[in-house]
Amino acid sequence: MEQQKKAHTLVKKEYLLPFVLVTSLFFMWGFARAILDVLNKHFQEAMDISLAHSAMIQVMFYLGYFIMAIPAGLFIARNGYRKGVVFGLLLFGIGSLLFIPGEYYMSFNFFLFSLFVIACGLVFLETAANPYMTELGDRETAASRLNLAQSFNGLGCACAPLLVGMMLFSEGQEANLSFPYMVMGIVVLVVALIFSRVNLPEIVHQKDDVQEAATGSKKGIWSHKLFVFGVLTLFCYEIAEISINSFFINYVVDDGWMNALDAAKLLSIAGLGLFMCGRFAGSWIMRYVRAEKFLLICAIGTVVSTALVVMNLGMVSFVSLILIYLFEAIMFPTIFAISLRGLGDYTKRASSYLMMTPIGGAVGPLMMGYVGDMTSMSFSFIVPLISYAVVLLYALKVVRIR
Repeated sequence: MEQQKKAHTLVKKEYLLPFVLVTSLFFMWGFARAILDVLNKHFQEAMDISLAHSAMIQVMFYLGYFIMAIPAGLFIARNGYRKGVVFGLLLFGIGSLLFIPGEYYMSFNFFLFSLFVIACGLVFLETAANPYMTELGDRETAASRLNLAQSFNGLGCACAPLLVGMMLFSEGQEANLSFPYMVMGIVVLVVALIFSRVNLPEIVHQKDDVQEAATGSKKGIWSHKLFVFGVLTLFCYEIAEISINSFFINYVVDDGWMNALDAAKLLSIAGLGLFMCGRFAGSWIMRYVRAEKFLLICAIGTVVSTALVVMNLGMVSFVSLILIYLFEAIMFPTIFAISLRGLGDYTKRASSYLMMTPIGGAVGPLMMGYVGDMTSMSFSFIVPLISYAVVLLYALKVVRIR
């Protein structure tokens, strides 16, 4: 008798409200992270600092991810997803409001501390929300579901440079850096209050065949080679993504294409706009195309596009820079979802290790800023090129073993 194929559910009906609520968090941290790309250029001009020095913004921000990822995972494993979200929102809101005294003293170090506190809050949100999303439907649609949620992260990323860039780079207007952070802090604290009142159901992770050996003994988390490779790959992806975002405005301005304000608009509308569209489209495509195969196609696209930027071919390089955002859009959620497969009870702990990988966002801009100071902005794209090559190797690996 021919077996009927079962239709895979993107989101189970009983989890529809939690899906909507948690998806809103993706927008919020996307907005917070994308502001950094504008702050880099603003601080270079307002405080007369070098490319490498301004990269300390990313260093301190993503250092928060590295330091707090494991504590966040332990906290969520003990107290559950909802309390992890609420605690993360409180830190996020407090860090945002710290920009008010930071602007009063106009201290670069105080701004860095505020960003560190925000990052500590965001790592709680991401450590809870990313694995939570993978469990709200069938396993086969986990990557598609996480990409759909991450699409709203892309929407936040697209809005931030446009809105904040207009505040900081508009001619004839005095920059008010604390205002967007003050508004964001108030909104975040209101959302924290909402999450403290709603019932966010906990997910009971099912045992998986690969979690237990034939003898019945559990395999350690680091014995899952695909997970270990996934940690390395996400680290390299973060190096590439954050490096490009950090110096996008510098590349466009230094090559004489446009001024800083127009470059910020371009980053928001064209670059991060494509990034958002890529995630929405990727979520739909992966309902029909294997996530592993689609990841491979996108990895090839990023490697080719970044190589063209390094070659400094004028308009060809400029267009290639924009296309990178389209090709990289599905990478983080797809690699994240694939890396968590088969981990069962280890899922929360594994998520905390995966959320340490944004430390690449601290390493990458430093390396790219140094190479840019020593050579040129075009050649500094060699840093993300090497990183995308690692993603390509991972994609080849997962396609072969599926």
